[in-house]
Amino acid sequence: MTVKLDFEECLRDSPWFRAAVEEAEAEVSELETQLEKVLKLGGAVLEAGRQLVGSSRALAVGLREMGGAPRRDPLLKEALEKLCDSLEQMMDGHEELQDSTERALRRHLHGLMEGCRVVRGSRRERGRAVEALGAALQHHAEVPRRRPHEAQEAAAAMGGARGVARARGLDHVMQLNVMQDKQKTEMLQFALSLLAAHASFFSHGHTAAASSQPFRTSLGTQLEQMELEAARRHRDLEQRHALLLQQDLTQEVVDVASGGAGPDAPPMEGYLYKRASNAFRTWSRRWFSIQSNQLVYHKRAQDPPTVVVPDLRLCTVKPCPELERRFCFEVVSPNKSCVLQADSAGQQRAWVSAVQSSIASAFSQDPPPGPTGPPGSTSGSGGSHGGREVLGQILGLEGNGNCCECSAPDPAWASVNLGITLCIECSGIHRSLGVHFSKVRSLTLDTWEPELVKLMCELGNRTLNRIYEARVEEMGVKKPHPECSRVQREDWIRAKYVEKKFVTRLPGAWPKKPRPPRHVSRGSPAPRGSQATEPEPPPSLHPGALLYWGAQHRRLPAMADALAHGADPGWANVAEEHRTPLLQAVAVNSLLGCEFLLQNGANVNQRDSRGRGPLHHATMLGHTGLVCLFLKRGADINAVDAEGKDALTIAMELANADIVTLLRLAKMRELDVAQGQTEFHPLTSRNTKNHFSFTDFTPPSTSPHENTDFPHPTTPNFPLSPTRPSPPSPQTPISHTHPPFSPFLTQPSIPFHPNSRFPTQPSPIPTPPLPGALPTCVALLYIRMCCDGSWAPFSLTTSCCTAVLCPSTWMVSNCSPLGSA
Repeated sequence: MTVKLDFEECLRDSPWFRAAVEEAEAEVSELETQLEKVLKLGGAVLEAGRQLVGSSRALAVGLREMGGAPRRDPLLKEALEKLCDSLEQMMDGHEELQDSTERALRRHLHGLMEGCRVVRGSRRERGRAVEALGAALQHHAEVPRRRPHEAQEAAAAMGGARGVARARGLDHVMQLNVMQDKQKTEMLQFALSLLAAHASFFSHGHTAAASSQPFRTSLGTQLEQMELEAARRHRDLEQRHALLLQQDLTQEVVDVASGGAGPDAPPMEGYLYKRASNAFRTWSRRWFSIQSNQLVYHKRAQDPPTVVVPDLRLCTVKPCPELERRFCFEVVSPNKSCVLQADSAGQQRAWVSAVQSSIASAFSQDPPPGPTGPPGSTSGSGGSHGGREVLGQILGLEGNGNCCECSAPDPAWASVNLGITLCIECSGIHRSLGVHFSKVRSLTLDTWEPELVKLMCELGNRTLNRIYEARVEEMGVKKPHPECSRVQREDWIRAKYVEKKFVTRLPGAWPKKPRPPRHVSRGSPAPRGSQATEPEPPPSLHPGALLYWGAQHRRLPAMADALAHGADPGWANVAEEHRTPLLQAVAVNSLLGCEFLLQNGANVNQRDSRGRGPLHHATMLGHTGLVCLFLKRGADINAVDAEGKDALTIAMELANADIVTLLRLAKMRELDVAQGQTEFHPLTSRNTKNHFSFTDFTPPSTSPHENTDFPHPTTPNFPLSPTRPSPPSPQTPISHTHPPFSPFLTQPSIPFHPNSRFPTQPSPIPTPPLPGALPTCVALLYIRMCCDGSWAPFSLTTSCCTAVLCPSTWMVSNCSPLGSA
């Protein structure tokens, strides 16, 4: 065996080194146990040997007496005499063999036992030092930023503990290495001594002596060479041990792979603190590494690696200066984010740089066959589409089967704000432009909402190339091909999207202060008709006015053309109350137009001259799907207009149950998230994206260019009514004391908890009398039942002096005053 433990590995203290140390310690412990057993058995052999010698000598005496009897055959007498002489000579040899065996056991095996005890002592000292270092590291990591003096003391304590731990570790490694060599030489010397004794014992037998002679000669030669090599190795270890002890053992070791580490060596590895994703946000120390374009960590050497990021091409990394703990950085992927903490600022910078370099190199390599994370880790939920379905829909559009830039077949990436498909090489260049130019997604690895899939199908490679490559033939520029270099692709893509060299000028002159066309009445749908009867934009339009016109007429190609000519997504029409293209898209209930503008930088909270933003207008017009879109995109639900009304107030005035419920759920979720108590609410922050999904709302299609009938892959937990409720029948008149509109009249489909004591099938709804004046509030609440602790939805209607609380799927006749509920 060769020496496996290295001093440099001892300083790194990796899981593999710890495993090697544990293996060596286990070998020493096993050797000690075996030595105790061998010494015990050797004593028994010596005692049995003494009994054998005594019994054999007595046998020889008996044989002599038997051979000396009268009338004995002389040949037999001579044979017995020779046998007795042989027995006596053999017993003399046995005595010499026993003496040699006893000396070998005492000289070699007892010495190994003492060496095992020394290793056991160094192991205890190293264990205490490692425990002290772990406590110092934990204290150093937990020191907050606001205590610099405590941080300095913790750093000094950590350095001292690290120095002691490393010194004890080096001593322990030294003892283990010496023990490994010593056990080889001592065991071999023990074996050689016994073999020599046995050779001497069988020296009277030429065959036995001759059979052992080649082996003894060969073994003696090998043992001599091994002793010389062991002595030379021992001198080298002493020199390196002394040299390392002279260095500063308190300095940290940054595990960045060097060029000589081999092609399969990870570019970065080392210990990091990982914040758990549970409610307690605990921190655990793990050994992280970057392997095969994945970020993984090990808890123990024998455990398989845990994959944190299955594909580095889909993630980004950034420092986290806002956290209380120091030296933190975050690795953000499409499905989750992981917060990590290094031991120092230098390690933090090294890790961020290593992850960024790995992301860049991942785009220059061949794509992996598929994600290696756990099943379902990259699949969408709720309203998102799977990879194969998205791939079939988007690539099925004419022109999308090849890369938009180099015409490479079977593209697997897309730019969602441009609506084009890309190969992996061109997608890396698009990503380097920044999200203000191109937002790159994977068609197979990322999740896709239905509105994004529809937006991709509305645009496509051919539509965008007619805009951005209009002057390619005129200028005689040659497009890249699938085999061209990265430099050629990058020059082409930058000229096309950043410099916009191939875009034609809009016809006519651009006035400094354009006056856009007359505004269509709010809420009026665009006229339906064939492609030939679609309105065309006026010939002389400013790019902002063209974007405004395209949003008004649901013309996504015109909107893309305007953006290509430099239109500002937040351009405001001064002649029409500073209305923006996004507000125009809201006015005509164009969900795809709103999504396209938001993807290209439109501000979801930009207001008109009356202080009304897109959320206000969508609420006023009753466009539930657009309200859902704006909430998902971070619209401010507390913003008020010039009249002091927010979106919820407007929805309540219009008695729109769907939007009222949606806004109230959003406010409840916002309040729960602010208070850190999301476990008792049906809409948790983890499922925000699923609850604000357009699979729950199906706005009617009002344009030949836009089909908003998105599929319903799953049934949401709390679906809302997709349409406005119908008014009550003439057979059920409502008096002035009744609510003008109530969510109870629509039989909402909110399911109950299975343990709820309320019925789940609504009955015909009579007209209950409500005492007091007209109601002032209609809301959906979730009440915890005292009978079984379950949560059930209730509707609360209040008036000036009465509050009525009802299960939202129970008939109104069973309502009771709040005081008796």
